[in-house]
This record gives sequence, C-alpha cells and structure tokens, in this order.
Amino acid sequence: MTDDNLPILPEPNPIVSRQAQTDAQLLDLWLHGRSPRTQKAYREDSGLFISTVDKPLHGVTLGDIQAFVDRLEQSNLAPASRHRKIAAVKSLFAFAHRLGYLLFDVSRPIRLPAVRETLSERILSEVEVQRMLALERQPRNHAILFLLYAAGLRASELAGLRWHDLVDRADGEGQVNVLGKGQKTRVILIPASVWTAIGSLKSQAADDAPVFRSRKGGHLHISQLWRIVRAAAKRAGIEKAVSTHWWRHAHASHALDHGAPISLVQATLGHSSVATTGKYLHARPSESSGKFLPI
Repeated sequence: MTDDNLPILPEPNPIVSRQAQTDAQLLDLWLHGRSPRTQKAYREDSGLFISTVDKPLHGVTLGDIQAFVDRLEQSNLAPASRHRKIAAVKSLFAFAHRLGYLLFDVSRPIRLPAVRETLSERILSEVEVQRMLALERQPRNHAILFLLYAAGLRASELAGLRWHDLVDRADGEGQVNVLGKGQKTRVILIPASVWTAIGSLKSQAADDAPVFRSRKGGHLHISQLWRIVRAAAKRAGIEKAVSTHWWRHAHASHALDHGAPISLVQATLGHSSVATTGKYLHARPSESSGKFLPI
C-alpha cells in the first residue's frame, strides 16, 4: 500500500487534549454536576466495567462491551440493576465520543435490556399514608412524613432544607424554596396544616439552621430519613420495603387521582418532562377500554 492509499486520520484536537488526557480525567468530566448519589452509582458501575475489561477506554471494542453485558445477564443482579450498569457504560462512551476523547462510540449498537415497570407496586394507598401519619407521635418525624407527602420532595431535598428556605404566606399556608436536581430551584406551596406542624419545630433556631436536625445539630442524613420512614411503615403494619421515595410517588398519584393538572404535578415534583409525570397515570389507571366490551 502506498502512502497515497493510507487513511487520513483527524489531527489531534489540542482543546480536547486539555479537557481529558486520561480515563480518570474523562470520568471526572462525565460525572461533573451530577448529584452525589448519581456520582456514587455511576462510579461503581463504570468501575466494574473498567475492571472487567481491564484495558483503557481507547482499547475497548464492541466485543468487550458485549462480553460485559453477557456477564451481567448471567449474574444474580436484578434486571433494573443490569439496566442501570449498561446504561452507565453507554452514557460514558457517548460522552467520550461527543467530547472527542474517542473517535467512535463503540457502545452505540448495544441495546438496553427491557425492565418491567414496577411503579404501581411502590405507590402507597391513601389509607396507608394516613395510618403512617396518625401513628407517628414524634413531632419532628411526623413533620418529616407530612412534608414528604405534601411537597413530594426527594430525600436529599428535604434533608438539605434550612429555615430561610421556608416562607410564610398571609393565608396561613407557606412555601418551600427547594434546590433540586440540576441545581434548579422550584417553589412549592404547603397547606396550613402541614405548615403548622413544621413551624412548631423552629423555636429559637437561626434562619440558616437545618429544618430537620440530627442529634448533633446538623442536617439529618438521608439514611436517617429512610429509617424514620421504615419505622413508620412497620408501625402501621405495612410489610413492604417502603422508602422515602414512595411518599413522592404517593404525592403524584394521589394528586392526579383528585384532579390536579398534570402540569402542576410536574412543576411541584420538578420533573424535566411531563412524560415522567404521566407514568403515574399509567401506573394506576382509572379507565380501561375493557369496560366497554360486551362481557
């Protein structure tokens, strides 16, 4: 083959080289700006892949990724966990290609495995919610459950609240200014009954103090919120593995059941797409074409 027949490769991009010169630098850029929980999960998922293929990303082939997928399918991991790990790998390679770190996205042909939708199994009934609230006697914990339900907050959003994020309104209600995913702020109106329960906790606390304090005076850790919710569920005789996020699901589902506009629920929960909020309509439908059949 003569020099004239050799393929012409693109010249190295000095800007890209300064952005990421190693796989480790690429990982940091890929994860930048994501929530701590997402960063932790994606680092674990990408770390598993990198340790499995045992080669730098520049040397990874489609066959390597297919072998990794096959290995996951043969493992005891839940389908949702396999889906997340493969999605993380695809996201990493797509990002590396967009950045110019890799010439090709070798993960593109990989299809994500189907995951059975289990949202309907994680929606508490209104009776279950009311029973958990009624049986929680500790004022701080009762206010936590109340606010999780009334505002549909994520655990991290609730744990990070300070008193200056809460604003009184003239009608006895209140509003919470929440810093959510993607550093986006949203304002949520809180009913008077819930506002009273939260306000009773303030006492002489400073405006920059945590709303829900730990025993040491700092912010409650998310794991503590989980324990509070699990204990409330057990006390109410609910044997399902209830988490803080189930209250967010309950908020969305119950609000829609009672006629709240889907756009309002979307704005309250901070969903980036109304399609995400729409999943709650499909999880517990109120109508079916089967009702119109002559059976």
